[in-house]
Amino acid sequence: MLRIGYIQSSHIRYGLYPTAVSSASGLPALTTAGFHVLLALASGHSHGYAVMGFVDQLTDGQIRLGPGTLYRTLARLVADDLVSESETNDPNAPHDARRRYYRLTPLGERAVREEAELMARLVDAAHTAGVLDGNRRTS
Repeated sequence: MLRIGYIQSSHIRYGLYPTAVSSASGLPALTTAGFHVLLALASGHSHGYAVMGFVDQLTDGQIRLGPGTLYRTLARLVADDLVSESETNDPNAPHDARRRYYRLTPLGERAVREEAELMARLVDAAHTAGVLDGNRRTS
């Protein structure tokens, strides 16, 4: 029997039987967009437009989170208790009643730290293999 699955909101769904997707540490699995949002919020609370700007600047424009992707990602991160809406607003920003601010939860802080540590190990492996310096080793 051929089973076709797809990922939706941190779940792999096969028919009517969802299976949770998580990392080895038990945290919800992060998408690339999810990691970027958590990383943007790691330095403090922010609103969505600032998160989009952070990701654009960090990646030199190679990755751009559109509003649809950003707000779906934020909704999923809130549902997974990695991010929460912040009660505080930026008093220096122009007032916009629609602007929502977000911040990391303690679980979100743990998730972004663990994902960054994993990426650091992967970059170290890439250096060791010669992938990043153009001197790739062959067997």
